[in-house]
Amino acid sequence: MTFKTGHVGLNVTDLDRSKDFYLKVFGFEVFRESDEADRRYALLGLDGDLLLTLWQQSEGRSATDLPGLHHLSFQVPDIEAVHRAETVIRELGATLHHDGVVPHGEGASSGGVFFEDPDGIRLEIFAPSGADTRPAPTAGAPTCGFF
Repeated sequence: MTFKTGHVGLNVTDLDRSKDFYLKVFGFEVFRESDEADRRYALLGLDGDLLLTLWQQSEGRSATDLPGLHHLSFQVPDIEAVHRAETVIRELGATLHHDGVVPHGEGASSGGVFFEDPDGIRLEIFAPSGADTRPAPTAGAPTCGFF
């Protein structure tokens, strides 16, 4: 038996705000959505592949001190794509951790940008190489584990 991630479903507080955020930052397409008052959702993806579902079913902000999702990570082909995403993230005024693109750890070339969506869900966009121009923000531990 083999597995690969299908899609990720996230609870959000405001579907329109979250959908706009994910479309702008990730360039996703809307595959389907519902505006029924008690069943609002959007199915998002790229090139025909469903990647993310947003469900308007929550209130407040994502809790980082409770069990559950730590962060959601997306790989892009190169560090230039990470920098383009960082520009959009800054333009949107999203919470950005580590003040920009950083490596995954000491001596690593892979790395990315670590940030939050409008509901406080922690996100990462990374490339397999090219992030080694700055020091790792967390000595002796993976950057993606501590933000």
